[in-house]
Amino acid sequence: MTRQRQGIWKAALYAVLLLILGYIALLMIYVSGSNRSFSEMESSMEKVIDTTGMKKLDGQMLKRNFGLNSTDYEGVMYYSSESSIDAEEVLMICVKKSSQTEQVTDAVEQRVQERKKDFEGYLPEQEKLLEEAQTSVRGNYIFYVVSSKASEYRAAFDQSL
Repeated sequence: MTRQRQGIWKAALYAVLLLILGYIALLMIYVSGSNRSFSEMESSMEKVIDTTGMKKLDGQMLKRNFGLNSTDYEGVMYYSSESSIDAEEVLMICVKKSSQTEQVTDAVEQRVQERKKDFEGYLPEQEKLLEEAQTSVRGNYIFYVVSSKASEYRAAFDQSL
């Protein structure tokens, strides 16, 4: 192999290595959690979310709607529409250990499927909101939102970490 080809191979190897390192760095930034406390996160999100027509629900309603016990988690923020014919809801949970994440995301997915059945053929605009629901898992935080502003709320959640 000539010196010129060896130089090209080395440059290509370094370029690929840099791309891999860059990808790993971005991945670490994206999936990393937060060192912010739950109360700080809750306060931050409550400033962003339009709670008009919504009510803050307690652990009993979390159990009823998601099958989750609020005492099992570091913190829970749960808002839902005051009207039973509106699918809008916002849930943020900070798990105590990462092994709880799958349980919460499964419960969220089950909730979405159940709510879709509730509105199917009855209120298509609410069914569409459920189809466009946003869920984000970042470190120990899980954020779920059904709203016409779901993308905006999710972006605010991702940025607040």
